[in-house]
Amino acid sequence: MIEALFAWFVATFLLGPLQSGMTAALEAGRAPAAVVEQVTRCAADATPGLVDRALGDPWWAISTAIGASIGTVAPESVLRDAAPGCEAAIAAARPFMNRG
Repeated sequence: MIEALFAWFVATFLLGPLQSGMTAALEAGRAPAAVVEQVTRCAADATPGLVDRALGDPWWAISTAIGASIGTVAPESVLRDAAPGCEAAIAAARPFMNRG
């Protein structure tokens, strides 16, 4: 029950802002669709790791969700920490993140 609640919390308040923030930045920077898709897939694949981390450290989950929502936490840093295997996708997206 608690795990399902945290999974919902992570999906709604952490993964949602993370994905929308990165997608908006990539679209503003005119990133190729393949780069946007790769980053979006990595973010979705990071969900189990984010849920595990949220269960282990609820304060991190709350503070990161708030920071991601208001823009004080960089979405790519959350993704990089949650899914180290996404480093290639983040590296491909980085040139497009600060444009626009």
